[in-house]
Amino acid sequence: MAKIKHNNFLDTVNDVFTDPIDEGILHLYAEGESFNGRTIGVKNKNLFHFGTTGYLGLEQDYRLKDAAISAIQRYGTQFPLSKSYISNPLYRQLEEKVSEMYNHPVVITKNSTLGHLGVIPSAVRDQDAIILDHQVHWSVQSAAKVLKLRSVPVDMVRHNDLNMLEDKIKSYSNTRKKIWYMADGIYSMFGDFAPVKELKALSLKYPQLHLYFDDVHGMSWIGKNGTGYVMSEIDELSENMLLFGTLSKTFGASGSVLVCSNKKLYQEIKTFGGPLTFSAQLEPASVAAATASAEIHLTTEINELQEDLKERIDYFNELIKQTNLPLVDKNRSPVFFIGTGMPKTGYNFINRLMNEGFYVNLGMFPAVPVKNTGVRITISRHNQREEIKALVDAMVYHLPKAIEETHTNLRRVYEAFKLEPKTSKDVSADSELKAQIETSISDIDKVIWNKLVGTSGVQDYEGLQFIEQTFSKNKLKENNWNFWYVIINDENEQPILATVLSSSIWKDDMLANLNASKIIEEKRQTDPYHMTSRVLSLGCLFTEGNHLYIDEGHPKRKDALNKLMQIMEGIEKSSDSMMIVLRDFNDNHEFHNNFLGQGFVRIQMPNSCRIDLKTDESIKDYISNLSTRSKKHFRKDIEAYENLLNISVLQSLDDAQIKQVHQLYENVRKNNLGLNTFAYPLVLFKNMSENPNWEFVIITIPEHPNKIIGVMFCYKNNNKTYVPSLVGLEYDYLDTHQTYRQLLYQTIKRAIQINFKHIDLGMTASFEKRKLGATVEEKFAYIQTSDNFTLELLGLLES
Repeated sequence: MAKIKHNNFLDTVNDVFTDPIDEGILHLYAEGESFNGRTIGVKNKNLFHFGTTGYLGLEQDYRLKDAAISAIQRYGTQFPLSKSYISNPLYRQLEEKVSEMYNHPVVITKNSTLGHLGVIPSAVRDQDAIILDHQVHWSVQSAAKVLKLRSVPVDMVRHNDLNMLEDKIKSYSNTRKKIWYMADGIYSMFGDFAPVKELKALSLKYPQLHLYFDDVHGMSWIGKNGTGYVMSEIDELSENMLLFGTLSKTFGASGSVLVCSNKKLYQEIKTFGGPLTFSAQLEPASVAAATASAEIHLTTEINELQEDLKERIDYFNELIKQTNLPLVDKNRSPVFFIGTGMPKTGYNFINRLMNEGFYVNLGMFPAVPVKNTGVRITISRHNQREEIKALVDAMVYHLPKAIEETHTNLRRVYEAFKLEPKTSKDVSADSELKAQIETSISDIDKVIWNKLVGTSGVQDYEGLQFIEQTFSKNKLKENNWNFWYVIINDENEQPILATVLSSSIWKDDMLANLNASKIIEEKRQTDPYHMTSRVLSLGCLFTEGNHLYIDEGHPKRKDALNKLMQIMEGIEKSSDSMMIVLRDFNDNHEFHNNFLGQGFVRIQMPNSCRIDLKTDESIKDYISNLSTRSKKHFRKDIEAYENLLNISVLQSLDDAQIKQVHQLYENVRKNNLGLNTFAYPLVLFKNMSENPNWEFVIITIPEHPNKIIGVMFCYKNNNKTYVPSLVGLEYDYLDTHQTYRQLLYQTIKRAIQINFKHIDLGMTASFEKRKLGATVEEKFAYIQTSDNFTLELLGLLES
C-alpha cells in the first residue's frame, strides 16, 4: 500500500462537522429576547436546556447581574490597559476573595486557553518533560506543544492509565529534572474524574513528578468554598501542583484562575506569563460579577447550592439505572454521556429529542472517537424534577427509534463503548440479504470473484491465492495475515456486494508524516513493535485499487453496505483489531456520506495512476500520442539512456538474483519513511519467481552484467491488467542512469508487447507517471478507531 498523505486535520474535522451542521444540530443560534437558564430558544421552539455548563445557575443570580451592571456604569464596558501596567480598580478585591477561597495565591487570567498558554511555558523549564493524559483538554495540549520548540519532550499516555504513566516517569527520570503530568480534574465529555489521590501518591513515590490540573468542569459544584473536584480530593495544594479553575461556567462570570502554592513560581508566572502580560484584562463587568460570585462561595450558601444540584444529579442517576440507556460512565458529576455509536444515530436521536422539547449536546469527533458519538447531557439547578423525568422518558422512547431508523442495533452501541448490555434484546431492521463469508479464496467461486472484485490489481483469484500462500506460516508475526472474503447476495442469490478483508499488524505511523516516523523508528531500534496495531482493512498491505464491488443500481445497496459494516465490526472484535481502514475510494458522495455516518473519518491518500491501452497499439504509437512536453521528457530522460542499459524481462530468478532484488526493494523501503511498513519477507520474492503470473523487469549495465541496478515486480492479472506492484533500486545509479523513469517506460512497453488492456501503476510518484501518459485519480481512505489515543499521539509527534 502506498503512503497515506499527511492529512490536514482541519479538513478531517470539516468533513465530520458537515453532516451535523446540515442536520441542524451544530452551529445554531439561540433565540429570544431573554434567557433564564431553564429553557433555550432554538429554531422557533422553546426547549428545556440540558446543555449548559453553568451547573449551579449562578449566571442568572441577581447579585452577579447587579454587580456587572454597576461596574459598567462606573468603569465602562472595558478597561483598555495591559494588566502589567495597571489593573482595573475592581481586580484587587477579586484576587483577595479568590485567594481566600483557595487559601493560596492566585493569578486571574482572561480565560483558561490564554491562561495555559501563559502558565505552561513559564512553569515548565527546558530541562523538564511533559506527559499528557490523552483526554486532557485541547487548550492544555495546545499550550504544551509550544514547549517542543524548546526541545522539551511532550509525551502522552492513555486516559487515566497510571501504569503507563509510571513507565513514562521511569523513562524520563534519568534525563529530566521535573516531569509534569497534565490532566483534567473532570473530563468534559463523559464527566469522569482524574484519579487525583492516586496521582498524589505517585508524586510522593517519584519526587520529580509534578501535577498540572485543569479543573474548570469541577469548579463550584463540589469542594470546600466551591474550589472544585481536585481540591475536594487533596484538601491542600502542595508545591508540586498547579491548579486551574474557572470564573466562568459554573462560577457564573468570566475568566479563569491559576492556583499556585509555590511562592517563587507564583511570582515568576505573575511577573511575566506571555499572554498574561500582553492580553487585555477582564472587562469591569466580568470582574465585578466574579467578585460577587466569590463572596457567595465564601459563605455556607455554596454548600446549599451544591446540595441542591446533587439532589438533581442523584435523581437523574436513579432514573437512568431503571432504563436500558447506554450510559458511558456512572459518576456523581453533572455531566452524562449516552452513547449512540454511529454519528448518524446521534444526529437522529438529537433531532428527535429537540422535536420532543429538549436541548442536549452532540458529543462527537474530535472530542471523542467518531464511532463513540453520543448525547452529552448536563444537569443544572435550572432543571426541575418533572423535566428531568420527561427527558429520561423521551430518551427511552426515542433511542430505539433512532437505532431502527439508522439500521443499527443496541448491541453495536454497547460494544462500541465496551459496555455490558443490560438486556439481550436487540432492535434492528430485518434483512433478507444473505452473506457468504469465507477465510480462503479457495472457498469462493473463481468465475464470480474475478468478475466482481478481481478486475484490477493483485486481487484476482490467482493473486489472492498467491498472497494467502506467501503471508502465512512466516517467522515474524507481521508477515502472517488473516483473510475474509465477503459476498452479499439478495433474495434471488444475485451479488450486491463483494470484497476482501485482511487483518495484519501495521505501523501506526504509516498514516503519519515523516517527522513522526523518524521519532518512532528510533524507539523501534529496541522495541520493533513500538506503536504498532492490528488493523482490519479492505484489501491488504500488498494490494492496491478497487477492493469493493457494489452493484450501484441495486435498490438494496445501502442495506448491503450496512450489513458489511456489521460483519466488519464482528471480525474486528474476533481478530483483536484496533482500527478499520476502508481504502482506495474515489470522491464518491454516496460512499462518503454513508461511511461518515457509520463512524469513519476520511483522509486523503496519494493519487492513483492508471493507463488504458488501445488495441493493437505499438509502443511507438503510444509515445507519439503523448503531449509535446511529455515527448520531450521521454527523449531527454528516458530514450537517451535506454541504449546504455541492459533491459530484460525474466519469468524467474536464481537464488543470487532473488537476494539482489530483495535488497533493492529494501533500499526503496528504507529510503522512504513516508511509506513506513514492515519489510516483506524473502519468501515473497522466492514465491514470485516460482509463480507464472509474476515477472521481473530487470535493468543491468554492460560493465556489470550480473549487477541488477533496478527492478520492477510485475503481476499479470487475468483481466489483462498489468500491475507493477513493487520497485527496487540501487540509488547510486538513480540519477546517472535514470533507472526509475526507465523502469516505468519499460513496464508500459512490456504491457503493450503482451497485449494487455490496462496498467495499474498504483500510488505515489504520480508526477513521473503522468509524464508518461498515466491518468491520475484522487484516492481516499476512511478510518475508524476504537479510541483517539494513537491519532492524538501521532498528531503530537507530527507537530
